[in-house]
Amino acid sequence: MGGSFNPAHQGHLHISHQALQILALDCVWWVVSPQNPLKSEDGMTPFDERLLAAEAVAGDRRIRVTDVEDRLGTRFTVDTIAALTRIFPENQFIWLMGADNLVQFPQWRDWRRLFALVPIAVFDRAPYSTGALAGQAANVFASSRHANRDARSLAGRAPPAWNFFHTPLHPASATNIRAGQVAAP
Repeated sequence: MGGSFNPAHQGHLHISHQALQILALDCVWWVVSPQNPLKSEDGMTPFDERLLAAEAVAGDRRIRVTDVEDRLGTRFTVDTIAALTRIFPENQFIWLMGADNLVQFPQWRDWRRLFALVPIAVFDRAPYSTGALAGQAANVFASSRHANRDARSLAGRAPPAWNFFHTPLHPASATNIRAGQVAAP
């Protein structure tokens, strides 16, 4: 699961625990991005501080906070995933993301290739779910969507393969935390 983690919060932890359970994962990697290409640098906490804060929030041995994008010099998810699948060919990766990201997925670099590289698990995030499921990415890859009863086999499926999970929602939002509308974790 990648992101700015500006800041990491209980919502990230909630989705990670949902993914661990529903998908029967061994672990979840929080890939802290040095700079999301789709976000402004204005208001972005320095990378090292975001990384340390994410480690403090994670608090679960099954959640591994990583600076792999910084070490690899990648800034686009497709490049990061391509590198990780080359470096760790014995691992089965799943890209985890919220419904808000599925809405904007066609803005991501080589998003169709990303669907072809790794299975994807999308988690409900109000109020984006309806738009996400009606959006371009969901429509282009509609025939590759799998039933949630098969969630535990997603990691072993040949891409493109994806699931959309309507799970209990968590109210935390990094945008609201930064705006001072709620307390940070």
